[in-house]
Amino acid sequence: DVSPVVAGLIGATVLVVSVSVTVFVWTCCHQQAEKKHKTPPYKFIHMLKGISIYPETLSNKKKINRIRRDKSGAPKESGRGNLSVDAAESGLVGAEKAPDGPNAAPHVDQLPIKVDYGDELSPDQSLTPGGSKTSSPSSPGDDILLGELTFSVDYNFPKKALVVTIQEAHGLPVMDEHTQSSDPYIKMTILPDKRHRVKTRVLRKTLDPVFDETFTFYGIPYSQLQDLVLHFLVLSFDRFSRDDVIGEVMVPLAGVDPSTGKVQLTREILKRNIQKCISRGELQVSLSYQPVAQRMTVVVLKARHLPKMDITGLSDPYVKVNVYYGRKRIAKKKTHVKKCTLNPVFNESFIYDIPVDLLPDISIEFLVIDFDRTTKNEVVGRLILGAHSVTAGGVEHWREVCENPRKPVAKWHSLSEY
Repeated sequence: DVSPVVAGLIGATVLVVSVSVTVFVWTCCHQQAEKKHKTPPYKFIHMLKGISIYPETLSNKKKINRIRRDKSGAPKESGRGNLSVDAAESGLVGAEKAPDGPNAAPHVDQLPIKVDYGDELSPDQSLTPGGSKTSSPSSPGDDILLGELTFSVDYNFPKKALVVTIQEAHGLPVMDEHTQSSDPYIKMTILPDKRHRVKTRVLRKTLDPVFDETFTFYGIPYSQLQDLVLHFLVLSFDRFSRDDVIGEVMVPLAGVDPSTGKVQLTREILKRNIQKCISRGELQVSLSYQPVAQRMTVVVLKARHLPKMDITGLSDPYVKVNVYYGRKRIAKKKTHVKKCTLNPVFNESFIYDIPVDLLPDISIEFLVIDFDRTTKNEVVGRLILGAHSVTAGGVEHWREVCENPRKPVAKWHSLSEY
């Protein structure tokens, strides 16, 4: 015998549990369906000595790692995947090395750096207007020979696939003075959309690397080949800092006809010209230093003309701010994610306590990152201000901040890809 009250409670409990289980099962099925339907614009297969690699199916736990050894002979894992947030933070852009001397290392671990969120500022609130597009300063070594790259282009009509084989390179310059050699690898991108960023493996201590790696891109109609450009970026791996850029090769497919079979090509590697690179967008930031309080205020204002990173033609950008002392990162913060926009407005400020005597060795790195729930977040562009700034506009902005204490200085900067 059960009283009506108890029977009612039991019935209500069963009903709530049933509804909860139904909602949970429906949510899981809906998420699985979304993952199945969300496919990249093009699929590609990477062939390396007869082994097929499907990068689009690799999760964060299934990376292809290769064993590298440092100078002491101890093994060290090094995974080479698509450009990711972790890879982008491996070092600062620039040819300068870490500060040497017996007093450099002890100060790094004991810096009195403190990070706080500040109040959100309006872009018109006491900010210095101005700023212009920056460009890379010209280098006197434009006529230096950087070697040659040999590759082939083919098209598979039944599968609608573009097949690119990176074969070898010859006569690369020495990038490591200690070994008088280089550790080259190649990044390849299909322009103008930049939907594919693939790379070869790293070959150790050679100036004439033989890669013999094939990348097959599916879903590219033959009629669109005339509008595409192959961009090869030749780099040298550096274990202790940012990888060195050797040069680049641009190959418009408008002058290549793979309809009759494989086309063998050899192109000279040219010095990378940042001005000719497709824009990664612009970022507006404001800096202000208070010498009495010894405090640096960094305001991420807004960005514009960011590249399309999602299938929808938009992006979900946010900005990560890293502070470096020499080559060591000592602080990091990030803004909120702005959904479905190529021109986000952030208006978020960060405060760092930095002693005056450390300013000459401080660098502030801004990483504009596209947020993705299903795959790894991808770096859209990079900006560095401070000691390791590589652009004329970045150097000028930092100089104005140091010479005008207590005055917020805001400028627009073009984002670089690497």
